[in-house]
Amino acid sequence: MPAMIQTTFVPRLRAWWLRRLPQQDQTALHHHNLYLLPTRAGWMLGFTLLLLLLGSINYQLNLGYLLTFMLAGSAAAGVWVGHRNLAGLELSLHPGAPVFAGQSAAVEIHLHNPSRRARYAVGLQWLGSGPAASDVWADVGPQDQHSVQLAYPTQQRGRLPLPALRVQTLYPLGTFKVWHWWRPAAQLWVYPAPETPAPALPLAATHEDGPASGPHAAQRSGETDGARPYRRGDPLKWVLWKKAARLAGDERAQWVSRDFSHPAAAELWLEHARCQLHDEEARRSRLCAWVLQADALGLRYGLRLPGFEIAPEQGAAQRQRCLEALAWR
Repeated sequence: MPAMIQTTFVPRLRAWWLRRLPQQDQTALHHHNLYLLPTRAGWMLGFTLLLLLLGSINYQLNLGYLLTFMLAGSAAAGVWVGHRNLAGLELSLHPGAPVFAGQSAAVEIHLHNPSRRARYAVGLQWLGSGPAASDVWADVGPQDQHSVQLAYPTQQRGRLPLPALRVQTLYPLGTFKVWHWWRPAAQLWVYPAPETPAPALPLAATHEDGPASGPHAAQRSGETDGARPYRRGDPLKWVLWKKAARLAGDERAQWVSRDFSHPAAAELWLEHARCQLHDEEARRSRLCAWVLQADALGLRYGLRLPGFEIAPEQGAAQRQRCLEALAWR
């Protein structure tokens, strides 16, 4: 029966309580939002004190009374010290850079201590991280601040809200736990995991020549966007023979080779329908890999999703727009 209560009633009660808390990226700890309960060590200490008290009463041991009440007084003082260790502490949350699904996002927590007393053993942990996960502990000096990075594992793409965060301390004796629940308002951008190995880019369409394939398509197809004087070592297939034939009578004329250094502007469309995959997440992974390839090559590319389109462009802003669309749309 206790195990059933632990697995059903307690999580429901916690979820109901967390829904009542406001979502905010900054919080301050005070007496009205701090909670306190004995730990297992605290319950064992209480049981031991009860046995000592019963033994002292039974045998009329004055030293037993002294030991019992000294230990009980130390535990009571520990409750007060532990509560003051968190009360007045200010925290702010700053989400890290976007990540790809399967990676861990780094979330930075700033702890600010405006008081003149140091704060020791302040622990932070995500809700639902499992019993095996350990808290990240930090000490904050008087009128000082400290930054802590928490890793948040991601499994799926999208704009994911952060779970509740538990701030707690067991200081000074470990017999009582003082904690606070915090619901951050920030959300994380999680992009689809790019397909590996990365597939070849789809064909691009140039404004002048029709189909092409990437920045070196003109070189592979034998077409050109310009001409330059012949250089020693140029392949003979690069020579413009028709132009050389027209200038055959001019002794000062030189051979002319094709110039591939300035290819024609190409518009590469990364389309949802061209992925040739049935699974939606697999399509998003392939499109993500194409976006990363096109951005690395400096291409001008656009993205087409069902009911949504991003015009061709290039640069870091275009990469961010496309990746966010793949994560959210």
